[in-house]
Amino acid sequence: MTNSYLKLQTYRAAFWSFADAVGSRLVHFVIGIVLARLLLPEQFGLIAMLTIFMAIAQSLLDSGFGSALVQKKDVTETDTSSVFYLNVFISLILAVILCLVSPLIANFYGQSELLPITQAMSVVVIINSFVVVQQAMLTRKMDFKIQAKVSLIAGIASGGFGISMAYNGYGVWSLVVQQITAALFRAIFLWLYNPWRPKLLFSFHALREMFSFGSRMLVSGLLNQIFNNLYYVVIGRLFSPVALGFYFRARTLAEMPSATLSGIVTRVSFPVFSSIQDDDARLKRALRKALGMLIFINAPVMIGLAVVAKSLVLVLLTEKWLPCVPYLQLLCIVGLLLPLHTLNLNILMAKGRSDLFLRLEIIKKVLLVLNIAILWRWGIVPIIGGQMVLSVLAFFLNSYYTGKLLNYNAFAQIKDVAIYCVLALIMGVVVHLVEYLPVMNAALLLVVQIMLGMVVYLLMSKFFNPPAFSEAWYAIRHKIAIHKMQTREKNL
Repeated sequence: MTNSYLKLQTYRAAFWSFADAVGSRLVHFVIGIVLARLLLPEQFGLIAMLTIFMAIAQSLLDSGFGSALVQKKDVTETDTSSVFYLNVFISLILAVILCLVSPLIANFYGQSELLPITQAMSVVVIINSFVVVQQAMLTRKMDFKIQAKVSLIAGIASGGFGISMAYNGYGVWSLVVQQITAALFRAIFLWLYNPWRPKLLFSFHALREMFSFGSRMLVSGLLNQIFNNLYYVVIGRLFSPVALGFYFRARTLAEMPSATLSGIVTRVSFPVFSSIQDDDARLKRALRKALGMLIFINAPVMIGLAVVAKSLVLVLLTEKWLPCVPYLQLLCIVGLLLPLHTLNLNILMAKGRSDLFLRLEIIKKVLLVLNIAILWRWGIVPIIGGQMVLSVLAFFLNSYYTGKLLNYNAFAQIKDVAIYCVLALIMGVVVHLVEYLPVMNAALLLVVQIMLGMVVYLLMSKFFNPPAFSEAWYAIRHKIAIHKMQTREKNL
């Protein structure tokens, strides 16, 4: 694969992955805002209590074979069909297990409503088993256009169901139906748009070949899902559905920009890095460019979101959600480094070093447990403060092997992205000062803060001209020039 072809494929993949991530998350964001205004915090808290169980089921469902299909150099029909049938079989077992343990889950939290909700949500696991291979094959081909369309359609359709039910007084069941219909529409349209179909082939040998990579990714994924959602379990068990509802909403808002970018990074960089996994020099150049571009975008967004948090919550969610503001501000700082974690881990995945990936995940999860065990007695804010510290430690851990494999360690990475963080911090200070102006209307204050932040950051970027801005500015001007030339040719 030549440099020019890879670059073209990467840009196309990045565009459609961006369209998918931003489009679907924007739809979910708008729908989430409407539902938050119609429903109560404790109703969101009930759904958040089940997040860890659904996340574990999804990780077991994929079994790491989805990632293995993307990473493997040569994939056969036997490989894809075998993974498909295995996924469906596993999903049926997981759905039965969820139904059987639903009384235990309800008793654990002391919430009887969770029993029927858990049983209903088990349907999502079965539906999702039909899309694991479909998505893996599309990702392998870096075809994110289809995935973007499907996510958008599924999000809008399921959101319509959820909002309609919430408006008519169905409470927490509005959220349950929204998740079930989202999975159903996603599966239906992926099968309609994607030509891949399973053959009547099955091979344990093919599964064993992928298992060495997939099994480690399975364990890593399980660890990641369990411990990332452990906060929901602790807060739901030790505090209340209301407190968990506030934390859930704050985390949803904070993760929207950072998780969107990280999702794009994972879906685009993993297949790109995998395609050049044997060329360390190209891998390092690709990583440096990706790091700069992502922090150039993520740093001002996360710092800006932390600064405007109160105005944002008042305007979008109303006063009943104001207790989530301090959680949101702290979680924005946690999300600042998320794209860096993702890129460094994707290098290990592309290199086929799932053993190192797993080792890092185990170390980080031990630190996470220590954070909860030490700080839970002081409340939710100290727990999130511990998450901030862990995010910094995780960056140094994740970049350790990148330094070994590509001679690009944490300090070199910090040097490359420091300029964007400094500019974002200056922008944040300027935006914060606007709060002291005599602007009484929260909506007007929010608009002024957002517009000022964008102008200040772009002007500073233009003045200092860091590499990511320079490349983006060149690409925009080049695109405009081509468009003007094409327009003139049409007029002639």
